[in-house]
Amino acid sequence: MSVPSAPITAVPEGAAVPGDPSAADTPRFDGPTEARVPWWRVALVLAGRAGSAVLRGARVVRPIGWLAILGAIVLWIIGPLYGWREMTTGAIALTVIVVACAAFLLGRTAYDVSLDLNRDRVVVGEHAQGGLILTNPTSRAIPASRVVLPVGQGRGIFAVRRLAQAESVTELFRIPTQRRGVLPIGPVSVLRGDPLGLFERVERKDDPTDLYVHPRTVPFDGESLGFVRDLEGMPTTDLARDDISFHALSEYQPGDDLRHVHWRSSARTGVLMMRTYEQTRRSHFVIAISRSAREYRTDEEFELAVSLGASIGRRAMRDAFEVDLRTQGTSLRAGSERRMLDSLSDFEAERMPEGIAELGAFVGTDVPSASFVVLVTGRGATATDLKAAAARVPVGARTLVCIAEEGADPQLRRIADADVLTLGTLDQLPTAMRRALG
Repeated sequence: MSVPSAPITAVPEGAAVPGDPSAADTPRFDGPTEARVPWWRVALVLAGRAGSAVLRGARVVRPIGWLAILGAIVLWIIGPLYGWREMTTGAIALTVIVVACAAFLLGRTAYDVSLDLNRDRVVVGEHAQGGLILTNPTSRAIPASRVVLPVGQGRGIFAVRRLAQAESVTELFRIPTQRRGVLPIGPVSVLRGDPLGLFERVERKDDPTDLYVHPRTVPFDGESLGFVRDLEGMPTTDLARDDISFHALSEYQPGDDLRHVHWRSSARTGVLMMRTYEQTRRSHFVIAISRSAREYRTDEEFELAVSLGASIGRRAMRDAFEVDLRTQGTSLRAGSERRMLDSLSDFEAERMPEGIAELGAFVGTDVPSASFVVLVTGRGATATDLKAAAARVPVGARTLVCIAEEGADPQLRRIADADVLTLGTLDQLPTAMRRALG
């Protein structure tokens, strides 16, 4: 018995098949499936990219190059407009010159450049020496070019000859230093330009580095600054029940430690006698330099003040004192000689209402454990200011005031509880310090 077969119906390609759930639930789209971007957005993007390219190109054109380009444009307008062949010929010649000079900018200067400073820290007045090492790492020769080394506000230009494959050259330089500061050196840049100087392209090749120009300092003779020191520090006039520097005997008070009973004296007097000690404190140095511009008559006077503070701070560190460096409202880094001198390299005077008196108050509140305070200022500070500053330093601390007065003879006087030194040159400091602390 035969079974009748169902008629076969041809289904067009892409049409839904009845009874096929996967096809029945699938949506159909006619036309493009991507969203169209408005034409004006495309125009804005293209205009922005074109503007950036124009700005980058404009940076390589020097002023004389702009004159040449402008001259060519003017000649191209006037020559054909009035039929002047001379103007047209001049326009053609000037255009050829501009295009030929621009061709010198093509390609890259593939130097490997390294900056080598012998010392990145010098004393003011010394020369910093170093070298630029340029190497050609490519498989082709690099034509002659110019290398620029910015130093602070100035710059040095080196003419580098043609370098063959894998060839290197070292350009030596010396940097004179006339004043303190932190000089940024670099970044090293290579100049590509044409013989006529119409165009110039700068390519940076190295990261900048800093050159610290430290203040001048003077060494001290002898083994120390002359301070009395013991195992813990300097003895004071304050008395304590427990310390190292023995002072006297006193009667027992409730709460005293019985380990400090002086039994021999107690047996002789019949009263329990206790040892009393002079309280000691650690030798803690504070160098406080005023940066108030009104206290200094000249820039040289301020430089002298900075050198005085730096010299005393260096000697205190070499005598193993703990040293802090302060100025109005600010603590400067002074964990080592190097850090202290680095901090003083870019230390500048400022116009401010706070003077030496406020500086003394800041030291008193910020470093209450100081055992010796050196206040440094200029001759613009009055005796009243110095007295107020000395009265505000930590209680029990010895105070020395150094006044920088250019050209003055050394002088030692006493104001309130402070020794006041007036110094005209840095070389006077060691002798004056021995007199003040002897």
